[in-house]
Amino acid sequence: MATATHAAFLRGVNLGAKRKVSSAQLRSLFEELGFEEVTPFRTSGNVAFAAGREAETKLIARIEKGLRAELGLEVTVFLRSADEVRALADAEPFPAKLASVSKGKLQVALLETKPSAAKRKEALALSSDEDRLAFGDRELYWLPSGGTRDSALGAKRIDDLFGATTMRTQGTIEQLRAKCFR
Repeated sequence: MATATHAAFLRGVNLGAKRKVSSAQLRSLFEELGFEEVTPFRTSGNVAFAAGREAETKLIARIEKGLRAELGLEVTVFLRSADEVRALADAEPFPAKLASVSKGKLQVALLETKPSAAKRKEALALSSDEDRLAFGDRELYWLPSGGTRDSALGAKRIDDLFGATTMRTQGTIEQLRAKCFR
């Protein structure tokens, strides 16, 4: 029996009435695409699956094409390997004391590519006591002081800097790891 080797994080799935996709639909679609050990996680567009050694860009293209053909949805897919998911779950981008006193949840903005030094500098200039920012490899960590909707920064501003992103709480990634990537 194979074990999950990748996680696909789907941007914009289950946001609004016209973009609803059930876990059963995602499981079926990924299995039809030839993946094994398919495990949709929550209803926010997270899917763990096993795949061979196909290049990341080819996997992404196959998944995006399948979502478009079967569901009629244009979806940007952010793919991470099992090792990358484990690293995201284990990451401590901010001092523990700082994270523990924040009323906000640590957010992980998944980026399509590793940002340039100039883009990193531009983003970090937006960091403040209310909205702390730090980078992983292809991730921007965001620790808001409260709810993300109340933040002056906002997810749209992050998208404006980096193009399409998708956001998950680190707690969601930790739970995904515990279930699928031990």
